[in-house]
Parts: sequence; structure tokens; C-alpha cells
Amino acid sequence: MINNSQNEMVKLITEIVVKEASALGIEIKKDKSLVPVSISARHLHLKKEHLETLFGSGHELIKVKDISQPGQYAAEEKVTLQGPRGKIDNVRVLGPIRKETQIEISATDSRVLGVKPVVRDSGNIDNTPGIVLIGPKGSLAIDKGCIVAERHIHMTPADAAEYNVSDGEVVSVKVHTPRGGVFDKVLIRVREDYALDMHIDVDEANAFLISNGDLVEIVKNK
Repeated sequence: MINNSQNEMVKLITEIVVKEASALGIEIKKDKSLVPVSISARHLHLKKEHLETLFGSGHELIKVKDISQPGQYAAEEKVTLQGPRGKIDNVRVLGPIRKETQIEISATDSRVLGVKPVVRDSGNIDNTPGIVLIGPKGSLAIDKGCIVAERHIHMTPADAAEYNVSDGEVVSVKVHTPRGGVFDKVLIRVREDYALDMHIDVDEANAFLISNGDLVEIVKNK
């Protein structure tokens, strides 16, 4: 994923280029439709109770690195996902802890595990499959929370105004790669503490030959 420092560097370089071009009498117009992509590998978010069950009483997440959204990070901790059909080892926990445990996998992962692939926006976990989580200090079976994340774009209110979209709006996104195409049903998520970024999973990235940091184009639905 693109981290915060990379986002800030891109913004700084853009500002410098625009200022230098302006000094030379050259006008550079920002493209109001292109957004960067982050590919989201399988991961999970844990609530405190479940964190302690899996890693021990009083355990706190150990940050490895920041990820694209401010305040969020990849943690050192990893677990095994055990489904009715199979298991997947070394699935990374993302921090900080949340109110509810949520596991985000791809459709391919769901077939390996033997769970139904249910596409949901993050946080909407009612009537979703459960799974068994296995950590170094314990294991637990959760009755819901396993989702295939709905593809979405994070942005601030200022970004939303600039791109002429609103929170909760659904748009299409055009991909300009050798296997390019169009993603439909892309959710716009707007919040003051977000960073501009489209999140897709590994299956989607592989199908379109997308790499982290590639730019895609928002296409407004009529």
C-alpha cells in the first residue's frame, strides 16, 4: 500500500512543479478524475477482547509500518484463518484495535477456506460468515465478520468537492492498463481524516494487471 509519507511526497512534488511552471508562464491543470490505487491483501482487524485471546492477556499491537490511511498501520501480529474446507496461515493484523473483529479476504481466499464470499462495506458485518482464528496464545470461533471488502475510494471533503462526488455515492472507475477495463459499483467514502486512495483486493488487481500506485479514472454514473 502507499504510505502517508509517499502521499505527502507526491503532493509536495506536485506543488513544486506547479509553482515552477507558473513562474515560467505555463499553466498546469490538475486532473480531477485520477486517483491512486492501493492493493489490499487479506488482513484482519481485531477488537481488544479477541486480541488478548489470540496473543495473551494485556497484549498490545506492535506497529511495523504505516499504511495508506492516516492512523492505520500494519502490525507485527499474524494469525491463521481456519474455515470449513481449509486454512490460510500468516494473515496480518492491522491496527489500531476496533470495536468489532473483521476479516477481509478475496473471493479466491473464500474458496480456499470454504466460506461464502459476501461483499460488504467495511463495518457492515451483520449476516456475514464466521471463521476460526488461531493465534500463538489461543484460538476462537467468531460467528460473523468475514467479508470480501466492497471496492471503494477514500477521500477528504475537499477531495470530494474537487472530484464532484459525495459520501456514499457509487461511481465507475476506468483502468488504463494492458488488461484495462471498468470497475462498476465503486463506493465513495468521505471523511476528514482520510487520504485519497482507491482500495481493491488482490483478485481485482490481478485481473486488471494493476500495481500499487497506479492511477485510475473516476467515471461518474449517469
